[in-house]
Amino acid sequence: MTSTQGIKTVLHPVTDLEAAKAVYAALLGVEPTADSSYYVGFDAEGQHIGLVPAGGQQDMASPVAYWHVADIEAKLAEVTAAGAKLKEAAHDVGGGRLVATFTDPDGNVLGLVQDR
Repeated sequence: MTSTQGIKTVLHPVTDLEAAKAVYAALLGVEPTADSSYYVGFDAEGQHIGLVPAGGQQDMASPVAYWHVADIEAKLAEVTAAGAKLKEAAHDVGGGRLVATFTDPDGNVLGLVQDR
């Protein structure tokens, strides 16, 4: 069994990106490190908080916590063997970063991130 590096990334679907950006900047006490019409990201105290308008391509309906792992394919194999259902296969989102999502037995969406 492979271990995780913990939850370091949480993505939040938002309906009004500009309004949400102001609230999260005030909450976190930092300005965004990524700021575009399709994604706003903040890095604060070792955490990455992302805002995704209308749930993005992932069609997110609620926040998704992403566990960082050294081997995303191995971890996907482990969690699916344990009963998780693959939602979004591992894919590159830029810069060599791989992400994937799966659901637990209750339908909660969980994510994995692997940085190369």
